[in-house]
Amino acid sequence: MQFARPVGREAASRKYDLLSALAAFALSQDKTRQRRSLRLMALITTRYNWQRDELTLGQTEIAKLWSVDPRTVKREMSALRASAWLVLKRQGARGRVSVYGLGIDAILADTRPAWDRIGPDFIDRMSPTPATDTNVVPLRAVAAPVSDGSTWAAAQGRLHETAQAQYGAWLAALTEIACREGVLSLMAPSRFHASYVQTHLAGTIMAAVRQVDPSLREVRVEAG
Repeated sequence: MQFARPVGREAASRKYDLLSALAAFALSQDKTRQRRSLRLMALITTRYNWQRDELTLGQTEIAKLWSVDPRTVKREMSALRASAWLVLKRQGARGRVSVYGLGIDAILADTRPAWDRIGPDFIDRMSPTPATDTNVVPLRAVAAPVSDGSTWAAAQGRLHETAQAQYGAWLAALTEIACREGVLSLMAPSRFHASYVQTHLAGTIMAAVRQVDPSLREVRVEAG
């Protein structure tokens, strides 16, 4: 599932759509998931930079915003990363706080069962049919990946079906280095390639790999 990042003329409506999906999902869940969804919504509405896809806020500030203690912040942020709703873009170090991106694809995949509570118009709006443009030259089709039994190969099969443009341009070239202790490590052909994927497609990858192995909590992309 692909959701245009909320920038440009339709930015406001797309932001509201994402928050509406989270709200409808939260109200259909137990208290733990309700609170977690509400806490993420608070981070999005107060501190998330939509244009840069960055959430930069220290644990002390998050605890104050959520009216909880630091231990609760640590536990909840870990759960949000595990669900791929938040994607770690840069680990905090030397007094600097960590930088997170929003896993929009994972959020939409998880909240979709609650969309009908909002209405059929919302479902139609969130599942747009690509417009036909005869002036656009189609991308060269990329063959489906050959399964070798690895986690990444299985995830690539899903991405080939659900995100063909991104798969052909960026994801097909990635290879699995290791998959252990909840972390999937991938290798990209160049530093630029690795940086782009980690910055822009980490959420898409995480949503796919967690469908294969729900125990995975992080995806790392390195340059070969």
